[in-house]
Amino acid sequence: MKKILIAAFALSTVACSSMVSPIEIEQPGYQLTPIQLQPDFQRCSTIEPDESEKARIESEIAMHLEGSRAGVTRQAVSGGVINVYFHVVNNGSGLANGDISDAMINDQITVLNNAFGSSGWTFNLVSTNRTTNATWYANCYGSAEASMKNALHQGTADDLNIYTCNPSGGILGYATFPSSYASKPSLDGVVLLYSSLPGGNAVPYNLGDTGTHEVGHWMGLYHTFQGGCARQASGGDAVSDTPAEKSAAFGCPVNRDTCTGTKFPGKDPITNFMDYTDDSCMDRFSAGQDTRMDAQFTTYRFGK
Repeated sequence: MKKILIAAFALSTVACSSMVSPIEIEQPGYQLTPIQLQPDFQRCSTIEPDESEKARIESEIAMHLEGSRAGVTRQAVSGGVINVYFHVVNNGSGLANGDISDAMINDQITVLNNAFGSSGWTFNLVSTNRTTNATWYANCYGSAEASMKNALHQGTADDLNIYTCNPSGGILGYATFPSSYASKPSLDGVVLLYSSLPGGNAVPYNLGDTGTHEVGHWMGLYHTFQGGCARQASGGDAVSDTPAEKSAAFGCPVNRDTCTGTKFPGKDPITNFMDYTDDSCMDRFSAGQDTRMDAQFTTYRFGK
C-alpha cells in the first residue's frame, strides 16, 4: 500500500453469482446466489455473505469508524494507491492458453484506474508473474484455488492480488470480501477469466469491467440487485443511493424498472459496475458506494 488519504469522521454505515451449488465451496457465513448469464458465461461467482454475516459486518464497520470501543472518533481512509500483484496462470504459451500479454495487463490496470479514480482510488502494478500449471489454470475456481493462491499470493490486506486463469463453467470472475481477510489472508484477491481482460474474446465481457466488478467486491460492495424489492427503497446492497433492483440486468436494458411503486423510486441502476450488464453498458459507482468502499477499507484492510 502506498499513499492513503485520511479523513476523520464518524459514520453510520448505509448500507456473485453462479449456477454452482453452495455446497461446493464451504465458507461459513457465505452463500452463492444461483443466476445464469449468457449461455457461455456466468458474470460473477463471488460468494456473498448470508444475513447473519452481513449484520456482523455492518456492526464491525460502525464500531470501528465510530470508535465505539475506545470512545473516540477514529480516522478513516478516503482513497489512496493500491499496489497490485498480477498472477498470470496459463496452460502454455500464447493467448489461447491464457498467456495474456503485458499490454492486456496494463490495459486492465487502466480500466481499473478509470473506474475507481472518481472515488479517489488508484491502482499501481507492482509486479507480474507467469506460471504454467494446467491444474491451476483449469481449476482456479474450486479444487485448485487454495493451492494456487497459497503459492502465489503476495502483500498484505491492503494489496490487491489478481489472478487470471480459465475458471470452470464459463465463470468470468470472483473475489473475496474485505471481511474475509483476517480468517483466510492467503485466499484474498480477485480471480478473472483471462479472456475478459481488454483485448480478450469473451464478448460482450471483454472490455475489462469484469475486473472492475470483482475489485468492487474486493473493496466491499455487493451487487446492486442484492435483496431485490423485498426491503427498503434502495434494496439490500447496503448503499442508499442505488435504487432497488429485483434481479440482475443483462445486455443494456435502458429504462428497466423492476421494483415499482411509490416505495421504489428510480429506474434500475443498469450502468452501475455492480450489476451484470455488458461491459459497454457499465460506467459508474455511486457516491454511496464510494463511501462504503472507504468504510470497508478502513475497517478491514488499512494497515492490516
